[in-house]
Amino acid sequence: MNPIPHFPSRINAVRQGTLLWASLVSLMLSVLLVTESCLPGNNQKQTNNQLNENPTLATTNEGQNIGTNKADTVKANNTTTTLENIAPKPPNNPVVPQPPTTNAPRETAQSTPSSIESNNSSFSYPWLTGYNASNSLENRIAPPEGFKRTSVTANSFADWLRSLPLKSGNPAVILYNGSQKPNQSVHYAVFDIDVGKEDLQQCADAVMRLRAEYLWDRKLYDDIHFNYTSGDKADYSQWRKGYRPVVSGNNVSWQKKEDPTNSTSYASFKQYMKQVFTYAGTLSLSKEMKSVTDVNRLEAGDVFIKGGSPGHAVLVLDVATNANGEKVFLLAQSYMPAQDIHVLINPNNVSLSPWYNTSEAIELNTPEWNFNANSLKRFAD
Repeated sequence: MNPIPHFPSRINAVRQGTLLWASLVSLMLSVLLVTESCLPGNNQKQTNNQLNENPTLATTNEGQNIGTNKADTVKANNTTTTLENIAPKPPNNPVVPQPPTTNAPRETAQSTPSSIESNNSSFSYPWLTGYNASNSLENRIAPPEGFKRTSVTANSFADWLRSLPLKSGNPAVILYNGSQKPNQSVHYAVFDIDVGKEDLQQCADAVMRLRAEYLWDRKLYDDIHFNYTSGDKADYSQWRKGYRPVVSGNNVSWQKKEDPTNSTSYASFKQYMKQVFTYAGTLSLSKEMKSVTDVNRLEAGDVFIKGGSPGHAVLVLDVATNANGEKVFLLAQSYMPAQDIHVLINPNNVSLSPWYNTSEAIELNTPEWNFNANSLKRFAD
């Protein structure tokens, strides 16, 4: 007689196998959930490197580090690499809570002549194919009742900013990749200026872009200069002579790489700005600027800025005063990811919006960032 088959060990094996598969499935689901929660998106930036022990070589929220000894950021140890060949900065900023999206009607921009006479000044906007003077900031956004725009010097940065063209109506803010910004409730108007095809022209970059565009328009080429996060200076005057920044280990030098005749065009200027956007940010820009300790002395062209990672910057566009000496101002920003530069609403004072009162500016609350006291700065030259 054959013995009765004995299955307990096989049953136990099946049970153990089932438990093992269940554990693996549970682990895979856990990993998936964790991975999704860490994916970049909705303006979120991921940190790709920890801060270097040397604070002067630390990576900022917008810019990759130059001169760092971290091989995964700039693979330049014992090699020589031009900055143009180094990958652009990756996203790494956290999302700031956003109010609900609005669905206001949108209009498209109009195009007519590309230069304007304003306050006895003549400005050009080479990124445009045409210009509509009725869409200038000054003509589109009136001061609050009882206020009058402050006098500005002809050909000054403040004068240039007042003539900046806005897109018609209140169109959506568009990201660098052509999609709409998820939060469409923070802007009052959108500037008619390109954002580029890469995730580069973010907050501090937008400030630097407008400042540099003004100086380029005025042919003040020697005044166009910014610092990289490493502290190294990027002079546009050198760029125009055909020099290009080169990284070797922890050092940045400028070497003759191009014919000067190929370095003076507007297209070449845009390439200069692209490498500035890549390797500079709020941290470097905040160190370049001088503090404005009295917010009542605020001027168009000033910047509220928090340098660091994360950090942010908004530009003072225009200023107006009333008979009582009260001062109001307009603000512009780009954000993360790179997006259209836009005029901000005032979320704290609907009746005054888009203008802000200097009484609100000691600790300034904007739709997507709150600035602490002493955040106001000014370009040094």
